[in-house]
Amino acid sequence: MAIKKRGLGRGLNALLAGTGTLDPEISKTTNTLKIKSIKPNPFQPRVIFDDAELTNLAESIRLDGVIMPILVRPAKNNTYQLIAGERRWRASQLAGLHDIPAIVRDVDDRQALELAIIENEHRNDLTAMESARAYQRLHKEFGLTQIDIATRIGISRSQVTNLIRLLQLPQLVQDLIDQRAIGMGHARPLINLSEAESIKLAQRCIAEGWSVRQVEQASKNNKIAANTTKTPEPSMRKIQDEISLHLGLAIQLNQKRNGKGEMRIKFKNQQEMDDVIHHIKKLRTA
Repeated sequence: MAIKKRGLGRGLNALLAGTGTLDPEISKTTNTLKIKSIKPNPFQPRVIFDDAELTNLAESIRLDGVIMPILVRPAKNNTYQLIAGERRWRASQLAGLHDIPAIVRDVDDRQALELAIIENEHRNDLTAMESARAYQRLHKEFGLTQIDIATRIGISRSQVTNLIRLLQLPQLVQDLIDQRAIGMGHARPLINLSEAESIKLAQRCIAEGWSVRQVEQASKNNKIAANTTKTPEPSMRKIQDEISLHLGLAIQLNQKRNGKGEMRIKFKNQQEMDDVIHHIKKLRTA
């Protein structure tokens, strides 16, 4: 399956420097820190680390050391919080190192999340779902719009929109994307299908090695989608995406051929349902 590829307009170096080029003073500000003084990054968008890759990287570090410093920010009690470079940090521990080269930057939570996203995106380490959840977090926790996110990460707004829409997929399909069993292009046509049909087509896609075009055609031929709903018009899709982004939950607008329809808000637990109720109450009192 083809994996997403996205170019980055700014990149990690640009954010480190605060300009469009790598700051020549950065190399002079590298510190040597105790590995045990560094804590994991709570804003790390990447959740899947391949054990074999870490083992190989650890062997390389044993031979040549850590070539590129990690990025950290000051924390409490003379400790540091990791921002970027978690693979190097983990592999260094496997290699038995006690110290690691690091650049220390004093940044806020939002910047820490942005930097973590950009480093992983630059290395193409994130799955489409990891990117989607990270962008949703930038919106939900830090109030960034899709345009803000696109500008800061260095991708198009449509790419941000398409990734966030993947959060409307059933969890099983999202898991397949995280496992890189299917790519973003294969998953997008499944968004407007029922949960059962989207899972069924995703599994067939893997088993039969479908191309993106084959998934698109199978989705169009789906009887449930064809007989009960129609693909949302661009204006309806925009509304669906905006509501989904605002609530931080998957939203599905289904419009029948006679113009009638419904809006479904999907939540996974009591807390998410409470959040929806809170948003609705705020709208009523606005």
